[in-house]
Amino acid sequence: MQLNALLRLMTDKGASDLHLKPMRPPLLRIHGRLMPIEAEPLQPTEIEEMVLAILTPSQKTQLEKRMALDLGHGVPGLARFRGNIYRQRGTLAAAFRRIPYEIRDLEDLELPESLGDMCSLPMGLVLVTGPTGSGKSTTLAALVRKISKERSVHLITIEDPIEYLFADEVASISQREIGTDTRDFSLALRNAMRQDPDVIMVGEMRDPETVGTVITAAETGHLVFSTLHTNSATQTVDRILDNFPSQQQKQIRQQLAQTLKGVISMQLVERLDGEGRIAALEILRSTPRVAQLIEAGDTAALHEEVENSVAYHKMQSMNQSLLSLLVHGTITYQEAMRQSPDPEDLSLQLRRMFPGIEERGGDMSPSAADFSQIMELQQYRKLYEEQEEKTKLQMAEVENQMAGLEDDLRERDQRIQQLNAQVKDVTEQSNKMRTEYSRLRREAQEKIDKLADRIKELNQRLMQSS
Repeated sequence: MQLNALLRLMTDKGASDLHLKPMRPPLLRIHGRLMPIEAEPLQPTEIEEMVLAILTPSQKTQLEKRMALDLGHGVPGLARFRGNIYRQRGTLAAAFRRIPYEIRDLEDLELPESLGDMCSLPMGLVLVTGPTGSGKSTTLAALVRKISKERSVHLITIEDPIEYLFADEVASISQREIGTDTRDFSLALRNAMRQDPDVIMVGEMRDPETVGTVITAAETGHLVFSTLHTNSATQTVDRILDNFPSQQQKQIRQQLAQTLKGVISMQLVERLDGEGRIAALEILRSTPRVAQLIEAGDTAALHEEVENSVAYHKMQSMNQSLLSLLVHGTITYQEAMRQSPDPEDLSLQLRRMFPGIEERGGDMSPSAADFSQIMELQQYRKLYEEQEEKTKLQMAEVENQMAGLEDDLRERDQRIQQLNAQVKDVTEQSNKMRTEYSRLRREAQEKIDKLADRIKELNQRLMQSS
């Protein structure tokens, strides 16, 4: 059995992953579920022959040394594959993920428009997070492609291994692979700073040194995209801070508060129509309040801030995303509850919007003959719109207050400048007066001395004449 033949079968079946393990038939992951193909169990020697045939001598050496190897493998006319070969129970095993040659747009992936706004940021850090197989790489590729199509910039990617192959469009893109083009992430990042980058994409922040370098790059005027294996915005901030000792965390919080522009936390959920999966995602965006919470270390309050900033800042929690997919008929009630990080909260939100939904087994459609349910839905919609308008007014009031405080600060700074100028004038006048006083005193002393000499001279004459 040839590896490329299995990869072609994997592509034909629409599978995302291929697993090769001794004494089991090859396994395909289709719509999130592992399924064996109809074949004889693989022998250890078969797997060894298949995977070693695609390795270079240096990769074989690395596999022997580290007992695991990440690699990229392409099948002409088919797709690229990200692979990991590893040892288990003394034998080789492998997993391959399919990476299509075609890079899908954000619209094709049915992702919110607010993600596209992050591509136009001049600088800062944007993180795409989620568990393995949640669509991070696909989303990151869509973001990179949008930048490539719209911005005249130099974009550098640092990956292990290279997954999607990007073509230059408006932007110039340089792709570097760990182990082939550079030694490790941190070294590649330090070198990238000397390569005149505008945008940097780091495949994964794996160690404290890489995390620190990424934050520094974002702080020094670059737009940086990267990924983390976390499940929420709150967990993402905590995970970054956990990379550093306690004495450094205050400084990192301050840096993160200034540089973190967005966190996109993803998971894939099954569609109602059975046609694959769709992304549910939590979105955190940078606001003065978010920066304040991060700097203060109050990450527990970030979730509430996300849920309260849907209308004005286009943020959303994971439950709100699942609720949107459910209301639009994209996923089932059971799938929403299964994938929710807080099913009780999601259930409460659903009962508020759709009374009796749980009694109807998750059916959100009212009875055709029950007009009261339609009236209830209209009432909830009205309440939602009123709450949304109230939130907008509150946010506008807060921003007006902040603008007023900024005006007060500017006025205070102007007063301080005026007072400093007055102090400077008074000091100069005082110095001039001291100088003039010294001169007058010196002249007066000279006159007094001359007068004393004259008096002395006259006294001597009077004594001589007498």
